[in-house]
Amino acid sequence: MKMVSATTWIDAAPMTVWAILTDLSRYQDWNPLFREAAGDIVVGRRIFLRSFPAGGRPMTLRPTITAATAGTELGWAARLPGIIGGEHRFTLRPGNGGTLVVQSETFRGLLVPFSGKAMDRAETSFQALNGALKARAESR
Repeated sequence: MKMVSATTWIDAAPMTVWAILTDLSRYQDWNPLFREAAGDIVVGRRIFLRSFPAGGRPMTLRPTITAATAGTELGWAARLPGIIGGEHRFTLRPGNGGTLVVQSETFRGLLVPFSGKAMDRAETSFQALNGALKARAESR
């Protein structure tokens, strides 16, 4: 198991950040990691994501929504059974009129020990996404 995360402070309310994160149809307008996205944010539903990781090749994902608590938490999971899987999560914590955003992914499976460079790229991609989310939320 390996966990990658990135944390960002955003000067906007959690519900503002939530609205941006859950509007998949607008990801192409601001999101550098998931430039294409579609679907409904409902626990148990699958969504479509086209990922463009920093320094990596584009990937198409069909994760299942695992958490969707308005203003608090958004999560999804995808896997290739027995090979590799990931649980992606955005946690929103209110404070001082803003939001602390923690984006993380926990990777499991046989390929994880051999994925060092991919994990480094994931962290870079998470930081870029958080920065773009911050810019979008603070410009509203």
